[in-house]
Amino acid sequence: MAIIEAQALSKHFKVPVRKTGRPAAVLNLFSLQHTRRVAVDQVSFTIERGEMVGYVGPNGAGKSTTIKMLTGILMPSEGQVKVAGLVPHRERKRLAYSIGVVFGQKTQLWWDVPVIESLRLLREIYKIPAAQYKINLELFNDLLDLHEFQNTPVRQLSLGQRMRSDLVAALLHNPAILFLDEPTIGVDVVAKERFRTFIQQLNQERQVTVLLTTHDLSDIEKVCDRLMIIDKGHIIYDGPVAGLKERVTPYRVLVVDFADGVANVAIDGAELMEREGQQARFRFNRHEVSASELIVELAGKYRVKDISVEEPEIESIIGEIYRRSAAGQDLGSSL
Repeated sequence: MAIIEAQALSKHFKVPVRKTGRPAAVLNLFSLQHTRRVAVDQVSFTIERGEMVGYVGPNGAGKSTTIKMLTGILMPSEGQVKVAGLVPHRERKRLAYSIGVVFGQKTQLWWDVPVIESLRLLREIYKIPAAQYKINLELFNDLLDLHEFQNTPVRQLSLGQRMRSDLVAALLHNPAILFLDEPTIGVDVVAKERFRTFIQQLNQERQVTVLLTTHDLSDIEKVCDRLMIIDKGHIIYDGPVAGLKERVTPYRVLVVDFADGVANVAIDGAELMEREGQQARFRFNRHEVSASELIVELAGKYRVKDISVEEPEIESIIGEIYRRSAAGQDLGSSL
C-alpha cells in the first residue's frame, strides 16, 4: 500500500530580476521584473509502507523542495501529492501526527533547556499517552544512550548528541513516516554508524517508512533499499540500490600482492592499471570475465601473497548516472 504518492509534482518560484546601476535602482522600486525558476518539474513516484528510500542530487536539484512539499511546508505549483492519505499543505496539522522530520542543520528542540524537558513538552504537544511516552523513551535510551546527556541543555550538545536527540524528538509520537534531510552532516564516524543501526532497527521492528536525503552516499548504500536521483528538478533514476553497480559500471578492480618480485605481469581479460612495488592493480569487466577466473590464472603463473577485489564507490556510480543524463542518454535502457 502506497503511503506517499506524488503525481506530476512541480514547484516554481518567482525570482526578482534586479537591474544594476543608480538609475536602475530607482526603477526597481516601481517596476521590478520577475523570472520563473523551476525547482521541481513534473516529479512522480510512490513509496510503499515500510520502504527505506534514498533521495539524492546535487545542491539545487530539488531535494529539499520536494521534502517541503511532502511535509506541507510548501504548496505545490502543479500536480498532486498525498502523504498518509492526506494532502500535506491542506491538512498539515493532521499530517504532523503521522510524520517525523529531522533536518541536519536545524533542530526542533529548545536551545536553552535540557533535552528531557524538550521531550516532555513535545509529549504535551502531541498528546502522547504516558505509557507510550515511557515505552518510547526507554527504547530510545537503550538504542541511542540518551540518558548520557538528556539533562544537558541542547546548546551544549555535540553534533552527534544533538542528532540523536532530534531523532528521538521526531519519533516520540510513533509516526508512520520519517523524513531525514542531511541528518549526519558534520557528524563523526561513530555517530553515523549508530544512526544507521538505529534507523535499520526502527524500520525492521516498527515498519517506519524512511525517506533519506543526504550527500553522504554511504548512508544510502548502508541504509536504503531503493534510490531516487533528482537532477535539475527531474527524477533521472528510480530503482533498487542493490545491483546498481553492476548495471551502471561493469568494471571491477583486482588488487594483487605478489610474494616475489615480478618484472612483468599480464593476465588475459584484465588491464594493468598501475604497479607499485610488489602490488599490481588490474581492471576487468565483470560481464566478460569473473574474478575467480582471473585469480586461478594468476595463481597458476605467479606466487601470490594476497588478492582482493574492489567494487566502484557509489559516488562514482551516481556520477556516471549524472554524466549519462547530461549527455541525453536513455537511462532506463542503459540501466
